[in-house]
Order: sequence, then C-alpha cells, then structure tokens
Amino acid sequence: MIRLALSSLRFRTAAFLAIFVAVLLGSSLMAAAGGLLETGLRLDAAPQRLAEAPIVVTGRPAYHPPNGSGSVAYPERHAVSSALSAELAGTTGVAKAVEDVAVPASMGGELSGHGWASAALAPYRLIAGRAPAAGEVVLDRRLAGSTRVGSAVSVIVKGESRRYVLAGVAEGAVEAIFFNDREARELSPRPGLVDAIGVFPAAGVPVKGLAEQLDLPTGVVALTGDDRGAAEFAGIATSLPLIILSGVFGGMVGVVMALVVSATIGLSVRQRRRELALLRASGATPEQVRKMVVTETMLVASVALVLGLLLGRTAGDWIFGMLTGGGIVPAALRFDQGVLPFAGSALLTLVILRVTVGIAAGRAARIRPIQALAEAAVPPVTVGRVRTVIGAVFAVGTVGIGVSTIFMSPADAAAIGGPAVLTGSIAVAVLGPLVVRAALTPRVTSFLSSRGSTGALAAINLRVRAVQFAAILVPIVLASAIALGNIYAQTTQQKAAVEAYTDNLYGDVVVSRAGGLPAEVVEQVRRTEGVSAASELVRSQGWIEEPYDSSHTSDPWPLLGVNGPVYKGKVKAGSLDDLTGETVAVPPGVARRLKVGVGSVIGLRFGDDALVKVRVVALAEGTSGYESLLLPSALLAAHTSSGLPTQVLVRTSTPEAVIAGLDLGKWPGATVGSRDVLGADFDTGLGVDAWIAYLLAGIAIAYTAIASINTIAVAVLDRRREFGLQRLTGSTRRQVLRMLYLEHLVIAALGLALGLIAAAFSVLPIAIATRGWPIPSGPWWILVGWVGVVLLLVLPTTAITSRLAMKGKPIDAVV
Repeated sequence: MIRLALSSLRFRTAAFLAIFVAVLLGSSLMAAAGGLLETGLRLDAAPQRLAEAPIVVTGRPAYHPPNGSGSVAYPERHAVSSALSAELAGTTGVAKAVEDVAVPASMGGELSGHGWASAALAPYRLIAGRAPAAGEVVLDRRLAGSTRVGSAVSVIVKGESRRYVLAGVAEGAVEAIFFNDREARELSPRPGLVDAIGVFPAAGVPVKGLAEQLDLPTGVVALTGDDRGAAEFAGIATSLPLIILSGVFGGMVGVVMALVVSATIGLSVRQRRRELALLRASGATPEQVRKMVVTETMLVASVALVLGLLLGRTAGDWIFGMLTGGGIVPAALRFDQGVLPFAGSALLTLVILRVTVGIAAGRAARIRPIQALAEAAVPPVTVGRVRTVIGAVFAVGTVGIGVSTIFMSPADAAAIGGPAVLTGSIAVAVLGPLVVRAALTPRVTSFLSSRGSTGALAAINLRVRAVQFAAILVPIVLASAIALGNIYAQTTQQKAAVEAYTDNLYGDVVVSRAGGLPAEVVEQVRRTEGVSAASELVRSQGWIEEPYDSSHTSDPWPLLGVNGPVYKGKVKAGSLDDLTGETVAVPPGVARRLKVGVGSVIGLRFGDDALVKVRVVALAEGTSGYESLLLPSALLAAHTSSGLPTQVLVRTSTPEAVIAGLDLGKWPGATVGSRDVLGADFDTGLGVDAWIAYLLAGIAIAYTAIASINTIAVAVLDRRREFGLQRLTGSTRRQVLRMLYLEHLVIAALGLALGLIAAAFSVLPIAIATRGWPIPSGPWWILVGWVGVVLLLVLPTTAITSRLAMKGKPIDAVV
C-alpha cells in the first residue's frame, strides 16, 4: 500500500504540493503561537540594571483584584518605603541592602535617573572620574559620548533643564544617569520611597531560602532569578496579554488551517474519482482505497509537518521580534519555545489532517465504482444532511453573534463580535457548493452568456463544477473576512475611543512633553495673551476598592487629572470647582451601582498601588462605555512614575495667535500644537490592540493567500483533458483562457462579497455598540486595495497555470 501511495505521488504533484504548503505554513505558525503561550506563562526576563542583586525587593508588579480573577501590570512604578532597607539590612542572613532611588531624569530619551548607590546593583564600574557629589552626575559611557570629565552637561530633571558637572563616566548594562545619593532622594517625585532594594545574602546563605524568610509588608515582594526582571521592566508582571494573543492567534491559525487543508484535500480526492473507481473495479476493497488515500496524504503531510516544525522556531522569533519592536511586549522579555509548543503543534496538525483526510477518503471508499466514474464525468453538486445542518448552525451562530454584539458595552463588543468573521467563513466553507450554485442567478448567468460562447461555457462550468470552485472560494472568503473584519473593527473602535476622549475635553491648543511639564510651563501658558483658561492633564489607571467595584477588575478605570475648566461632560450633581485635594468625580451610573453620592468617601487604588481615600465632589457624565474618573491633576501626578503632567490644555478664541506667541525654547522637548494633538496622543496609546489585530490579520491573510494560489493551481492543472477537448473542437488558447478568467472572476467576486458579509456581521454591530450607528470608520482605500489584492492573486495564477495546462498538444492531453 505504501509503494502504491508513493507511486501515485509522482502523478499528482500539484495537488500534493498544495497540501504540503498548507501543512508547512500551518504547523509553523501553530508552533509560533505555542511559543508565545509558553513565553507568557514563563515571563522570563533576565534583569540588567539589577542583575548583581541576588534578591530584589520591590512593590508587587501586578494588580490582583481582591474579589475578582486575573491580573494586570501596574501602569506606574510601585515604590516601597525607604525605611524597609534598614530593616532588611538588619535581617539575619543579609550582608547588605542597597536602595535604588529613581529620579525622573533624561538627556532627551527615556527616564533613566538613579542614586549613585544603585550603581552597585548592575554593577556599573567607573572608567573615568569619581562618584558624584552635590551638583554632579555620573553618566553611562553611551550617554557621555565624547564629553570629558569636568565638563558641564544638561540634564532634564523633573521637567526642567539643569546644568551639572560630569564627575565620572561609568560602564554598565543599560544607559543611566547617576546623581549624588542625597540629591537623588531630594529629586525623587515620591519622598521617602524607593523603586527597589537589592538584597545581598551573607556568605553561605541560600538565596531562595532567604527570600522566603524575609518579613515584608503587604504588597511588597522578594524576587529572585529571572523574576527580578519584573522589578526593572514594565509590563512583565502579568501573562494575560501574551496568553490572549497566543490564544487568539493559535485559534485563528487552527481554524484557517483546518478549512484550507480540508478544502485542498477534498479537491484532490474529488479529482481522482476516475482513478479510484478503476481501482475499485479492478478488485480493490473500500478499505484498501481508503488506506491508500490516507497513507499518501499523511506521507506528504508528515514531511511538511517536520519541515514546518523546523520553521516554527524562525516564525516564532520573527513574530516575537515584531511584537517587541512594536512595543506590545517588553524587549527584555525572553522568547521561550521549548518542546511543548512543537509537540502541541504536531498533535493538533495531525488531528486536523487525520480528520479531514479521513472524511474525504471515507467518501471515496464508500462510493460504488460505476457511480464514481459517472461523478468523474459530471460531478454532483450535493451536500450531505449532516454538513447542511453544521453549515446552518454556523450561519445562525454568525447572525446571533452579530445581534448580541449590538447590546454589548464598547469594552466587550470586540471580544464578542470578533469571532463572527470565522463563524461566517466556516458556514461558507461547509455550504460552499450550494453557495456557488445559489450565486448563479439568472442575472449572473445571462451576463456571462452575453460574453459569447466562452461566457456560456463559464456559466455551465460554474454550475457543474460547483464543488471544485467551492474549494477556491473558501480561502478567498477567509482572507477577505479576516482582513476586512479585523482592520475595520480596529479602526472603528479606535475612532470611537478617540472621539469619546476628545469630545469630553476642551482644548484649542495643546502643549505636550514626553518627560513631563513643570509648573512653570503651566504658569507661562496661563500668562500668554489670548489664553482664557489652561489645565494640566494627567492620565493613568486605577481601581475602586472601597466599596468594591466589580465592573473593573483586570480592566482598570481610566483616571483623568485636571485642574481647570476643560471637562465638557455634564455634571449631574456637585461641582468640578471642588475638585481639589483628595477628591474625585465619578460617573452617575457608577455612583448608583456603588450606592455613593456627593460627599461620600471611597477608596481608590492608584496605578502605583497606593490606596487613597478620596471624597466624591461631583457626578460627571461621560460618553457611555468610555467614562473616566476625574481627579485633581496634582493628586494624580503624585501617583505617576514621573510625578508630572504630560500635557496642558489651553482654551482660547485665537489658537493660531497663542501657538505663535508661546516661546517654549526654555523647555527642551516641549511642543505646542492644535487640538488634533490631543486625539493623536490618545490614539498612540490605543495602538497596541490595533497592532495585535493587524499582525494576526496579516499572517492569516498571507496564509490564506498562498492557499488560494494552491487551490487555483490544482483546479486548473487538473482540467488538462477538458482544455484539450475544447481546443480539438475549435477553441483557441485565448478563448479557453478567457473562459477561465470569467469563471475565476465570478468566484473572486463571490468570495469578496461573502467575505464582506462575514466581516459586516462583526464590524457593523461593533460600530453600533461603540459609536451608536452602523457606519464603520476607516480608510475607504483599504477595501479598494483588498479588491486589488484578490485580483492579483486570482488572475496571474490563472494565467500561469492555464498556460502550463495547455502547454502540450491537445491530443496529448486527451489521450
């Protein structure tokens, strides 16, 4: 049986090559998804600036809801009390404890200021000069460049440009600016707190044992090994984003691979009806035929699977590199792809293959020889009862998902409505032949017939060969639904979120600075001619814990800090003029749910893990589904990593004059712009989710695009005999090619239409849930561009494969 299977491979190169490519890509992408999952579960990130400290004591890096599940990384640095370092130094088994005092300082890049004592945690070693005194700094050699020791350097500290003397140059793991320890404590935005404490065990004391024995306050943790990276790099505290990403990615690849592989295998088996019927007529049993089909397919697939797993490491590194490069995951995170991702990919791929080939082979084995010969000449366009029921279930499920998404909140709409693109595509794949026949309406048939004899033949072929054309239809529908659904769903959600944020804020002019704006800038803006009001703007995230708000657990509340009349939302009770000190304004719906009102005191957990009791002074409405908690800018800024606002909103009737009149030369890095800056800055913060969706869509599109080429090539090359007969009866190559173009253009148009419909069941309900009306947002050229992409896939492939199919003499193809 194996010998027979191997011999048949020689004469079915195109069909088995298509299966080979589909399995190769699918298994490699599945292995890559498994690697992302393992990376998310391990979260290994070797420390760099804290690498020398065996134990790092810091605030817990992730928020765990007290009455909920899941976790989320704190958006701000979680500091610990400086007094704890003295307690740890006096603990039995501890040789010394070194504080890491963070200072919001930079030289035009990221914030990287620290006290000189923390240089021992990397360690950094002096290669020139000495330790810094007051008014001096030590720079990493990459920051120092050609600057000599003793020269003056400019450092942006707490938003202000200050002059320091370069006392020394150090060499270490990452770029850093070191201040005198006493001065660092004074410059720290959180007096009495330190970012981390490096603990060094005494000689002979085991690291893990000592870490477990340390008496630490609530909310403080001792990290060892690669876990120490969570104290140094933001975003490594929780595995949830990578787990979600890998789950969505792996699930999408699995579904796409199952549909594409099943369509390709089914097409290959259907094209061999005559051959299999002759085997049955010559004495082969149904079981022997089934085994032969399964064996030859699994032989090709096994080779593709092995190569796919080898390619899986490269694919995983490539995808993970894009994620780190796009800022979705920290660059310090190590990509882990052990044995399990490859084993899982192999197992899932083999299951998909065995099920799909088993179904196709079972049909080929059960059919009677005479019936098989008849179907080889005129393939029946039928779909079994079970398949019809399955397709109907997925079609009804798609409608149900779309309808239910309409009633979801903006935060849940994408998660609920997103699967509609896959369920709709599955329905088309299962009911493909019926869909092709149903699309051949009298209007379409008459249009084709009006193209002459080639058009009439195209209409007949589409009706008679509906099963084969359904195999070409499936990947086009999949790619179109995934591409248009993911892209327009993301652009719609982004537009809704940006509108909800900007529509609630006044701001004709926006002053921005990445490292933060000191109070002097705000005062300068307020004194500028033409400015009627100005407000600092601070953004962060937090949670309401007292009374506990179960509506926001792993998904935190947006916190918005203001100190002027810049909020547009309607105030239902109280006044925003009272938003000073430790106060808060909450949405009316939240107040009703938590049974609080103006004058009530609630416990708010800030992004730095500080739990602060704040008094409710107003009930302020916001766009439904996008509400924020309003706080005084000074209060919120004190609980951010930089301690400073990053924007100032300006109200004025003459924005052009104000922009021209503001001189920000004293504040390097500060920019002034129109109101559009407000939305652009917020849109940048939304880019992570969008980038993930675009990445998944791009990979799935590439996979299905290759599958489209495969199925078109297999279907065309298998029709050599038909083309030979046409040419012998008087048709020219040009006429045959024109017939093929018409057939594939109809299938391409049908695939685009069905893909657009499947995408609509996702995008339109999301648009209603997020924006209030069923009009998606996004560039129109994406749709036009995708139509061009499909045509570039279909037409050149048709042209090339048709020329190969008609390469020889017509009589040779018939014989």
